[in-house]
Amino acid sequence: MKIGILKETGNENRVALLPEGTAALEKMAVSVLVEQGAGEKAFASDKDYEATKAKVTTRKDILENADLIVKIQPPSENDLKAMAEGKILVAALNPFFNHDLVRKLESNNITAFSMELIPRITRGQSMDILSSQSTVAGYKAVLDAAINYPRFIPMFMTAAGTIKPAKMLVLGAGVAGLQAIVTARKLGAVVEVFDVRAAVREEVKSLGAKFIEVEGAREDSAAGGYAIEQDEDFKKRQAETIQKHAGKSNIVICTAQIPGKKAPLLLTAETVGQMEPGSVIIDLAASTGGNCELTQNGKTIVHKGVTIIGKSDYPSEMPIDASKMLGNNIINFLKLIIDEKGNISLNFEDEIVQGTCLTHKKEIVHSRIREIMEAGASQSK
Repeated sequence: MKIGILKETGNENRVALLPEGTAALEKMAVSVLVEQGAGEKAFASDKDYEATKAKVTTRKDILENADLIVKIQPPSENDLKAMAEGKILVAALNPFFNHDLVRKLESNNITAFSMELIPRITRGQSMDILSSQSTVAGYKAVLDAAINYPRFIPMFMTAAGTIKPAKMLVLGAGVAGLQAIVTARKLGAVVEVFDVRAAVREEVKSLGAKFIEVEGAREDSAAGGYAIEQDEDFKKRQAETIQKHAGKSNIVICTAQIPGKKAPLLLTAETVGQMEPGSVIIDLAASTGGNCELTQNGKTIVHKGVTIIGKSDYPSEMPIDASKMLGNNIINFLKLIIDEKGNISLNFEDEIVQGTCLTHKKEIVHSRIREIMEAGASQSK
């Protein structure tokens, strides 16, 4: 069996598998095809791949001849046209929002596995690309905030006077938020954290941050550890609490997201206006609408002296380690669908294989995505 690794396009600097990853695949009794220049933005040369016995070839060759294709970003229109029916695709397909792509994968008879859909269970942790890439994002976001913040982060006591430490507010204590806390504390910031999930309180406190809690939050054990949408009464009290703490913060790191839905609005324009000029907001939820009302995805704006950075692609700015972590996630998943002889073996009784599969045999087999798309179609009529 042949596995193909495609070069990412646009501003994406990561690669689905580094040479160390293709070496691991060779041990699984499969042949590996790598597109020319696939790893160059992640500082991996074609010679590095060839040293692992991978074949460096053209995109056309991979799309036509690889049995299973691995990439990060969703395939382009031309890629889909070049892929023969029955191919297997493993990528981050953004199925909650990219419904047109899901329909094309269905009609083209592509068996697609969307890595964002890995079930949040213990056995799936080693395959969870959202967690691994959120670790990168949380770390990089704090460093970016430090660069853009026109003052010191830690406290300094010098002959020239005492500098107070920066006050940082982290909205959301998921993987990105927790990594942001760790990084901020290492830099010497005083950190407060808000999350609707009371279960993360002790973890936040163990990292040296103060947990801000608004009582009455709804939680759902079926949400796999993610936050869920709250009622209007809670949202009102939440807004009041966040406004109070954000107004006293120098840096706000926004990480709160709800899978399949627009990011919750947590910072209003009014709240931003109350922040001290020179303050910085980093919004990691920018691609799904942002936690800040003023966020513009992929842009940096200044509102009343407050810098607002809308950025959801920090992992691309750390392509070596981000690609390494992502590649390990992908390899661990591939081990579930490739047997010991190097052949495809799709066991849909496996909870992870079933939960990650998006389309198969010209059907949308992921029940939640299918329901969302059907609901959207009925509303548009």
